Amino acid sequence: MTEHDVLARRFEDHRAHLTAVAYRLLGSLTDADDAVQEAWLRLARTETAGVDNLGGWLTTVVGRVCLDMLRSRKRRREDPLDTHLPDPVVSDPEHHALVADSVGLALLVVLESLTPAERLAFVLHDLFRLPFEQIAPIMDRTPATARKLASRARHRVQGAATTATDPTTQRRVVDAFLTAARGGDLTALIAILDPDVTLRADAGAGLKVLRGADAVAGQLATFHRMATTTTSHPALVNGTAGLVNRAGGDLISIMSFTTTGGRIVRLDILADPTRLSRLDLVAPNR
Repeated sequence: MTEHDVLARRFEDHRAHLTAVAYRLLGSLTDADDAVQEAWLRLARTETAGVDNLGGWLTTVVGRVCLDMLRSRKRRREDPLDTHLPDPVVSDPEHHALVADSVGLALLVVLESLTPAERLAFVLHDLFRLPFEQIAPIMDRTPATARKLASRARHRVQGAATTATDPTTQRRVVDAFLTAARGGDLTALIAILDPDVTLRADAGAGLKVLRGADAVAGQLATFHRMATTTTSHPALVNGTAGLVNRAGGDLISIMSFTTTGGRIVRLDILADPTRLSRLDLVAPNR
């Protein structure tokens, strides 16, 4: 086995962790893969004899790559909030323990509103427990500044990840939504919507955002059409209860539900055919 092969094997040992870091930072599975691949290219060009902690070194590299990508994205996007729905991570509900990344879409959406430095500081410290002394050099800031950035981000994302902690409760709410949609039952639908519910839907023509139970319930005809013309399969979407909808085997949409108190507080729908085609989903056994 060559030295390059040994290095490649060591890198693969860290790939899952690096992908999780990059996904949380970027909210895009494709961009996360690109960032991890860039980290490998940089590793292959680096003399590693002096690298004592390869995992830490790679995390730092991925952090720098993602920070550059976030800054570039901010320059291109004038209105970052409410313009993008992050890529969902979908898994079989029977294998909850195997979910590689369970950070909720609600949190990822709020992270989109942070500055690149705030997002980096928050994700690396609060989600991955990296010390600020390690985070600060990535953004060319002092540890004290990195700490302030993370604190500012933490204040902005408070409440974004509030969901029912009981998977059974989550699933019961989603099942009630599906029953109401199939029956075209407006009363039943409103009963499970939080008064301040937010719906975000990306069908490929820009992000559609609706707020309030009346506005979301006004989409009943669309929900009814979805529920009666597709086959809905329960799934875990970023670790919480969701639906994968197919028609004739084709993936039509992915729905993620954020619930609290037995009601839906956020509904995220990805129905963009182009983005759906890039997701690595396996059709469930029939």
